[in-house]
Amino acid sequence: MTKVKDRMAKKALLALEDGTVFEGNAIGAIGECTGEAVFNTSMTGYQEVLTDPSYRGQIVAMTYPLIGNYGVNSQDVESRRIWVEGFVIRELSATVSNPAAEKDLDTYLREQGIPGIQGIDTRELTERLRTVGAMKAVLSSVDLDPDSLIAKAQSSPGLKGRNLVRGVSCEKPYKWSEKGPVDISHSASDNGRVKVVVIDCGVKYGILRSLYSAGCDVTVVPAETTAEEIASMKPDGLMLSNGPGDPEPVVEVIETVKTLINNPPDGKPLPIFGICLGQQILALALGGKTFKLKFGHHGANHPVKDLNTGKVLITVQNHGFCVDIDSLPADLVEITRINLNDQTLEGIRHKHLPIFSVQYHPEASPGPHDAKYMFDRFVDMIKEHRR
Repeated sequence: MTKVKDRMAKKALLALEDGTVFEGNAIGAIGECTGEAVFNTSMTGYQEVLTDPSYRGQIVAMTYPLIGNYGVNSQDVESRRIWVEGFVIRELSATVSNPAAEKDLDTYLREQGIPGIQGIDTRELTERLRTVGAMKAVLSSVDLDPDSLIAKAQSSPGLKGRNLVRGVSCEKPYKWSEKGPVDISHSASDNGRVKVVVIDCGVKYGILRSLYSAGCDVTVVPAETTAEEIASMKPDGLMLSNGPGDPEPVVEVIETVKTLINNPPDGKPLPIFGICLGQQILALALGGKTFKLKFGHHGANHPVKDLNTGKVLITVQNHGFCVDIDSLPADLVEITRINLNDQTLEGIRHKHLPIFSVQYHPEASPGPHDAKYMFDRFVDMIKEHRR
């Protein structure tokens, strides 16, 4: 058991665009950040939340009251760095009780320059966000003038209309191995494995681990990779990854997917599997539309009904935008899953091509494993349509 180092408490404020201000104590880096304030209902997995690229542009509040009790380690990260803009909790654990811990949460946030706040009523904040909706916000331990912070929140850009994928995607292609990411020039294809290209819109390592475990030879490419470049790699299948923010501005990926579906460079459509933002991009490529949810789905306990089997899965979700069910072309797309909390779209499949997607996270990092089988289903579909 490790005791977290004490430091002099410094005041911090969280201000929402509607004029609501919360006062607490600073954790992490001393500084200021802007972002959309959202809440996450997971009881564990704060490290996975922090390093999920889908949270780019957001200040995340955890609804579970005690955070940091098992510390931080290098094995549980979901990407190369922390992506949340700021972190909001009720109470930072004074001790770290985990033999795998390499450092405490406060140190981790400070090292990566992420401001945070503790000591506020996260129940009140969550209720506010549920009632009004996700709001633009400022978290600061340097500017402690409420009026100034409210004005900053109101003038900040928000998420809608911004292409946040460009800031989180990889800069060059790489391979995924049993030990993690490796340089593509130093790796050989795994014989006997199906070749899958992943368009990195902010992919979580959990997705790459799951693909590899399911028998895939995984190559990750930047979001701006063209259909011709993907086809030249001669993959057996394509994964459209999760990612942050509004899908509609991610035009480069939408156009690539359109081409691969409608005019594939080698004349044969690839099997495609989309997850979260990947589903939204797929739907847009098929002629659908998306909209912004009131406060989004962020947590590890969302019930999803499979319309084909009638079974209900408990799923991990992290998205603020969703596909409009009524916008999808009925002659091309079948609705396969819905969210039982609000009846929003959770899954689709193409009626004529080997293409499907889900809005939730089947890799479940962290969370329940009800949907893990989706990766095996993808591999089976690839083998059935292998070139």
